[in-house]
Amino acid sequence: MHNKNSTLVESYSKLYDVRKIREDFPILKIMVHGKPLVYLDNAATTQKPQYVIDKTNNYYEKYNANIHRGVHALSQEATEAFESSRIIIKNFINALGKNEIIFTRGTTESINLVASSYGRKNIKEGDEIIISTMEHHSNIVPWQMLCAEKNAKLRIIPINEEGEIIFEEFEKMINEKTKFVSVVYASNSLGNVNPVKKIISLAHSYNIPVMLDAAQAVNHLKIDVQQLDCDFLAFSGHKLYGPTGIGILYGKVNHLEAMPPYQGGGDMISKVTFEETTYNELPHKFEAGTPDIAGAIGLGAAIEYIEKIGLENIAYHENILLEYATKAVSDLQGLRIIGTAKEKIGVLSFHFENVHPHDVGTFLDFEGVAIRTGHHCTQPLMRRFGVPATSRASFGMYNTIEEVDVLVNGLKKILEVFG
Repeated sequence: MHNKNSTLVESYSKLYDVRKIREDFPILKIMVHGKPLVYLDNAATTQKPQYVIDKTNNYYEKYNANIHRGVHALSQEATEAFESSRIIIKNFINALGKNEIIFTRGTTESINLVASSYGRKNIKEGDEIIISTMEHHSNIVPWQMLCAEKNAKLRIIPINEEGEIIFEEFEKMINEKTKFVSVVYASNSLGNVNPVKKIISLAHSYNIPVMLDAAQAVNHLKIDVQQLDCDFLAFSGHKLYGPTGIGILYGKVNHLEAMPPYQGGGDMISKVTFEETTYNELPHKFEAGTPDIAGAIGLGAAIEYIEKIGLENIAYHENILLEYATKAVSDLQGLRIIGTAKEKIGVLSFHFENVHPHDVGTFLDFEGVAIRTGHHCTQPLMRRFGVPATSRASFGMYNTIEEVDVLVNGLKKILEVFG
């Protein structure tokens, strides 16, 4: 491979040693159908480094205990590790305080929490909520449910052929009836990065709060919630090289303090009698029951691992892979790239004119290549582009140019077989 991109990677590898990084991920050593695993499904979930696996196992092996309520040594150690992760996450997104960091099961629960708690209290009949065409179902359905309950209206920002939000249409759409805006930071289906700073600024000029779905952005882009000035932000641990079943809701303190609890039970209370309950202070008011302690510790470890490598370095590496892959597939007959915005994260979504995405995914699997095929929980977006589904290759910190070549060679074989 003697081209501009591969030369760039070769020079950059002196600073970013992808071979060394790959050694930290045990699953990358496995074989699939007799072929080395080429894992290109990172937008669905990322693989876990040994550091995260060890930190999680260490909790179960050495100090497994419930948190906050115990006075014994194991409980104290577990509580300290759990709350230390909260501080790591607070610093990672530059929140004002750790009381703005709520542990949830993931992005989906975080959005549902805001829709149920903030939404039920503040949205009234005739109000309007704005989302975009490219939203994941988890940032559509909770708002639909709220609108149906409150007799409110859900309005949709349109996108252009490149998959970019048409900001001028958003400007026309926003009005005195608009009471909430919730948009994705970076699309899981397209990879497009939205102008969230502009969206937040415009919404705030109308005194409208904004929530960001940062599930796909958090492991590619440096997020500073104070600089963005978003009111709420959600992301999941498993897309950030951390465990599954753990996620984060960030919220400004003034909103969180005014919101009623999402669930009732242990740890979210201060005092309970049969007559009334006094709720706990933030962030515990929104963390009913025993949390995923190991998951929270693992998420903190994942962020430590990422920061050691450097998020900017990872993003630069992934962008090289995206540029190389985009150029490599552009010449394939009958292939259409879905999502061609100027600013993208490492997601390449495409559709063959005469081959169904599920056939593409199955064929590639036998080449050892793991990609995602389907509607990616963005069915309205698929309808916007007139396709039933796409094939999606998504890149992570450990992927290589050679792996992109395996993908492209597999696609060429598919064209030979299907014609």
